[in-house]
Amino acid sequence: MDKRRHIYLKMKTLKEARDILFENFQFLNGLANETIPVPDAVYRVLAEPVTARLSSPHFHSSAMDGIAVKAESTFGASETRPKKLEIGKDAFYINTGHVMPKNSDAVIMIEHVNVLDPGRVEIEAPAFPWQNVRKVGEDIVATELLFPQNHTLTPYCIGALLSGGIFHVLVKKKPKILIIPTGSELVDWRDLDTLYLKPGQVIETNSFVLGKLVESCGGMFVRNKMLADDSASIKQAVEAAVNSDFNMVLMVGGSSAGSEDYSKDVIVDLGQVLVHGVTIMPGKPVIIGKINEKPVFGIPGYPVSAIIAYEQFVSPLISLMLGQPEKDRPKAQVEPTRKIASKLGTEEFLRVKLGAVGDKIVATPLSRGAGCITTITEADGIIRVPNHIEGLQPHELVSAELLRPLSLIKNTIVVVGSHDNTLDILADQVRAGHSDLTLSSSHVGSMGGLMAIKRGVCHLAGSHLLDAEDGSYNISYIKKYLPGVGVKVVNLVLRDQGLIIYPGNPKGINSIEDLNRDDITFINRQGGSGTRILLDYKLNQLGIDPDTINGYQSEEFTHMAVAVAVLSGTVDAGLGIFAAARALNLDFIPVVTEQYDLIIPEIYFATKNVKILLETINTSVFKKRVQDLGGYSTEKTGSIIT
Repeated sequence: MDKRRHIYLKMKTLKEARDILFENFQFLNGLANETIPVPDAVYRVLAEPVTARLSSPHFHSSAMDGIAVKAESTFGASETRPKKLEIGKDAFYINTGHVMPKNSDAVIMIEHVNVLDPGRVEIEAPAFPWQNVRKVGEDIVATELLFPQNHTLTPYCIGALLSGGIFHVLVKKKPKILIIPTGSELVDWRDLDTLYLKPGQVIETNSFVLGKLVESCGGMFVRNKMLADDSASIKQAVEAAVNSDFNMVLMVGGSSAGSEDYSKDVIVDLGQVLVHGVTIMPGKPVIIGKINEKPVFGIPGYPVSAIIAYEQFVSPLISLMLGQPEKDRPKAQVEPTRKIASKLGTEEFLRVKLGAVGDKIVATPLSRGAGCITTITEADGIIRVPNHIEGLQPHELVSAELLRPLSLIKNTIVVVGSHDNTLDILADQVRAGHSDLTLSSSHVGSMGGLMAIKRGVCHLAGSHLLDAEDGSYNISYIKKYLPGVGVKVVNLVLRDQGLIIYPGNPKGINSIEDLNRDDITFINRQGGSGTRILLDYKLNQLGIDPDTINGYQSEEFTHMAVAVAVLSGTVDAGLGIFAAARALNLDFIPVVTEQYDLIIPEIYFATKNVKILLETINTSVFKKRVQDLGGYSTEKTGSIIT
């Protein structure tokens, strides 16, 4: 097997790559057409202008319930000189939408008619011509243009088309795209009888995500069977596709520089590579090629890279094929909550959580891992950091593309601070009772939460900072780090902290004292977290030098991340909460029961959303769900700490 590795020698900027894309495929803005029934044409693009064949309404009709009259026969009527009309001769009872009787041109509302007897009525005001009458063509006039070509039909348009006598329309065919998932490590979720995966196996998701993105842009997709890392089989699938009715091909995976990345070789063998590598992050390894005058893409295998590459190159090309403008997300001005470094020379698509705090929208960055799909499912927006700057400064106004409606972002409770599993339950319970309200939590440690309050970039913080002097939690830190800031301290839970270890305790760990053994590898929490402070407090009590612990400098930001590290076997132990150990069926050695509080600035304490949050944590449903996690007590939940 050829073990050559591709090297990005001629990487392009995003603008350069897009210019090359459109220069080579500008001709694709004329797809084949098809005629379909109007009710089936919602969200399809018209291939030709559509003019009305019928007027609507096509007869003079009444716009009200009342009597139809000849307007001139009512002239002179007044309150002092009412006019009497004979039913069937001078006036005709009529309902809304009915055809106007011959020689009538106005309708008097029934409320303005005095009935004298079955054959006579009286009016006290005259009518004017065409009063309360829908004339022929009031809505649509036959031969008028209803919609121009390249118009995308909406559900509203269906009514106009049918009313105008149009029952079939000529629309552009949906761009047909073949998606080929590649990689010897891939597993189809439909083939899994259990959730067991062998080491090295990966559930294939990209083709399903990309396929639905294609559909959302007006295209259609076919998912090729998964192909192993084999150049010949991939080449065969691509060659068959570009010689058939497919308009585009996406090879997913195999676009990078590894020895088993064959996308570039396949394109070189069958056609021309236009771009290999773009200075964006995520999405750098994307390949743009042309085979048989059709676009063929090598899409990176990491999920977020695949999505960004799709949105920057494939989606605009589908829009071009359909004669549509490129899709553009709404934007808002936001403030980063902290300094964010970025690599000079690379345009970064930074995923962020957003929330309105005071009179500003604050942005907290999520993990940058291109392999973490949750960094985009949890994101509220994307900040594009230009390639000519090295990062963003806190409180610097920047533009963010919104992934959620601004109204929802403005109705978000922003929580920053220590991680706890009960925050997920709280977020779910808040949403269950108030579908328009969101709780967004960012895990930066207890001290990070207090600093976020100090900077005014959150509504509340989660904290469990132990005072080594008196054994209390949080109060002394608030006094020290938030002088002059009025806050309320509300207990969320009491929870068990301890050592998380592998099932069966193969290393025979019994206490924190065992962490300085040479055969034990530890995973720590980040500096400033309450768990880190607790560990340092215990080590100091025991007279253990942190530098003697293998892994003391290795950090994770959540209890679940610590538990996963133990489960994977990369470490032997980590300090965390019992609920995290229980969730992954790990063993647990209790160390302390600690107090986890919510620190709430007084300026937000009485707001509607915080009141809803406090009401939620006091419900029996929330408390029971917390207790079911294990390792928690709710005896003080909801109480204000003084």
